Amino acid sequence: MKSKLFLSFLASLLMLHVFAQTPTNNPKAAKILLSNGWSLTPAGRSLPLGDLPLNMALSHSNKLLAVTNNGQSTQKIQLIDPKSETILDEKPISESWYGLTFSRNGKKLYVSGGNDNMILIYPIIKQKLGTADTIKLGKKWPNKISPTGIAVNDKAKILYTVTKENNSLYVVDLKSKKVLNQIELGAEAYDCLLSPDKKNLYISLWGADEVAVFDTQSKKITSKIKVENNPNELCLNKKGTVLFVANSGDNSVSVINTAKKKVIEVISASITPTKLTGSTTNGLALSSDEKTLFIANADNNCLAVFDVENPGKSFSKGFIPTGWYPTNVKSFGNKIFVSNGKGFTSLPNPNGPKPISKSDDSGYQKSPSVKKNEQYIGSLFKGTLSIIDIPKEAQLEKYSKQVFANVPNRKPLQTINSIKDNPIPYKLGDKSPIKHVFYIIKENRTYDQILGDVKKGNGQDSLCLFPEKVTPNIHALANEFVLLDNFYVDAEVSADGHNWSTAAYANDYVEKSWPISYGGRGGTYDFEGSRKIAYPRDGFIWDYCKRAGLTYRTYGEFTDGKTANIPSLENNFCPGYAGFDMKVKDITRYQVWEKDFDELLAKNEVPQFSTLRFSSDHTSGQRLGSRTPTADVADNDLAVGLLVDHISHSSIWKESLIIVLEDDAQNGSDHVDAHRSPILVISPYTKRNQVISTMYSTSGALRTMELVLGLPPMSQYDEVALPFYECFTPEINLKPYNHIEANVDLDAVNVAVNSSSKKSASFNLAKEDSVPDLELNEVIWKSVKGENSVMPAPRRSAFVKMEKKKDDD
Repeated sequence: MKSKLFLSFLASLLMLHVFAQTPTNNPKAAKILLSNGWSLTPAGRSLPLGDLPLNMALSHSNKLLAVTNNGQSTQKIQLIDPKSETILDEKPISESWYGLTFSRNGKKLYVSGGNDNMILIYPIIKQKLGTADTIKLGKKWPNKISPTGIAVNDKAKILYTVTKENNSLYVVDLKSKKVLNQIELGAEAYDCLLSPDKKNLYISLWGADEVAVFDTQSKKITSKIKVENNPNELCLNKKGTVLFVANSGDNSVSVINTAKKKVIEVISASITPTKLTGSTTNGLALSSDEKTLFIANADNNCLAVFDVENPGKSFSKGFIPTGWYPTNVKSFGNKIFVSNGKGFTSLPNPNGPKPISKSDDSGYQKSPSVKKNEQYIGSLFKGTLSIIDIPKEAQLEKYSKQVFANVPNRKPLQTINSIKDNPIPYKLGDKSPIKHVFYIIKENRTYDQILGDVKKGNGQDSLCLFPEKVTPNIHALANEFVLLDNFYVDAEVSADGHNWSTAAYANDYVEKSWPISYGGRGGTYDFEGSRKIAYPRDGFIWDYCKRAGLTYRTYGEFTDGKTANIPSLENNFCPGYAGFDMKVKDITRYQVWEKDFDELLAKNEVPQFSTLRFSSDHTSGQRLGSRTPTADVADNDLAVGLLVDHISHSSIWKESLIIVLEDDAQNGSDHVDAHRSPILVISPYTKRNQVISTMYSTSGALRTMELVLGLPPMSQYDEVALPFYECFTPEINLKPYNHIEANVDLDAVNVAVNSSSKKSASFNLAKEDSVPDLELNEVIWKSVKGENSVMPAPRRSAFVKMEKKKDDD
């Protein structure tokens, strides 16, 4: 017994030493720890950019660098002097997305107008952006076009642009500004480049794993070259003999011999020899002498550097650390320019949120007039430009070591002997006493909104909207089992949240597309299996279960109870269990599940993995006649309590694990961070009455379930995420949970006629996150605190400081 206690104590000390670090949100710190466990050590100097910079363009003289910022809040075009490293000019733009190129003489800048379905032409006068002229491709959204990449033949006065909504190539006469031709491509397109002789236009088919070759003379697609998953950016050498294609879904670059139209080699850009998704290769640049290729890995937060002097025999030279989510790279002379999509860190937002945007009947938000200091999670991470001197060999070696050190490392856990007895296996294939996993996904709450009133946790009571009286079961379960007050969701909003929650990854289509619709700039909500390009390369967790031969079933997640959103869920969902529908109560969903569960239990056919959607905590705001936010959240709470009660009194309780989390924290208030969220970990093997302040993430929750089920990791994120070992004990405690009845009226409806009810009347509640969530959270706040109350200004730094609590002793 003494030996076991000593080993347990040693394990606790080691885990505290390795993982209970003091994270930082200081962008000037030497090393910045992100909420997902990854770190940043940005190289070089920096300039501030806007919200989600996606593309950069160098003028042919290399005297100007243009940047397009395409995020949720204010979109803008910036003009930079790459020599002096200063911002020369910037202009807001109502709609934009990726497409960006200079005219040959550098006097014009062509910019994609996004869902306005136009190309803007900015004259450049004395290094300033003039008033833009426009080329209209069609009527604005909801007409689906959305131009992306742009290429220009100055001599012939022809502009080419490709699109991602109607999957086409447009050929435009620059003199008349008329569309000459529209050619269907068969899949979403990303980038396009003209060959030096202007005879061929190369097009990356983002949604088809191909590069199309358009013959500009015959005006036809003459061939399609197979590359790897989700090809996005293209890069040609000066002679046009070699084409480099970034494949975001495969962490790779396809190298194409343009004469033979054949891939001659594939460069793996990942920082480890893995085929797991998660590097998100999405930017390319050749050095001035064309001997070196710089590759932006968005999700590895780095550049991969390759010697490409002899195409077909390329080799790695090393890596360079960048900021958060590098989206693009350019190079000339001795400098490398990198646009970091999310900047250097998550930041506090003491001035917000202050909802001001409007919604219309089409279901997407109109473009908001964002106030100067307004802060919102969708636009909290401002982009930066890293300017890095091309490193010599010794410096590149140092940079490479930094990049490797920025990856979360679980290896020290191998020395903890007590993990051998943990019900969560350490390595794939080890046995677990847990045979059934129930995974409940809820909607959009922060830790402080629900558990801010729990004294033993790191909460702020003034921000708690739904305290113990409203959510007695969530509180009881957090108190009876483990209270995790340092858990962070990997997502910003539901669009990427459901992918992170079911695949430990949101690909570049998801990450780069959701800010458009959330910013009120058109676009559809197609992120939960409804659009193939948004799928991770290897699918979602149900696909992994299918390949592993596990039994699985979903209730409302990626299904509406009538049809399945993805093939692997066909015949593996519960008919009649509602998906997202605010007219349906969660206790109604629970009753459908209970009946189905009991029937399966009677036949000894309860699946090994079940996913359930309880979404009432999204709420309908103060819409007249709809349930009040308090009633909706209480309904959600009761459904969770009833489910845990039922499982814990069943014959399979002794081998069950229940994990309950939010898909995202979205825009609720939290005094620690915009990503901090409540989570419940419930099992006979869960510790009782303990506070766990180890930093955990959505990917860590998935890794925990994968290890129990014997599934491999789905991405680089869950591969390195810390499983919830500290939440468990080898000792079984079969004490069941008895649910607590609601303390509030679950049928209470909104009756007050006020500004909040008028706002709520315009909300589109038929689809997830079609509501302007800035406004939704304000009306939820006022429904609880009073119509004349003012939301406090929550301080949201990136992380919580790891203070040792008395409960941990």
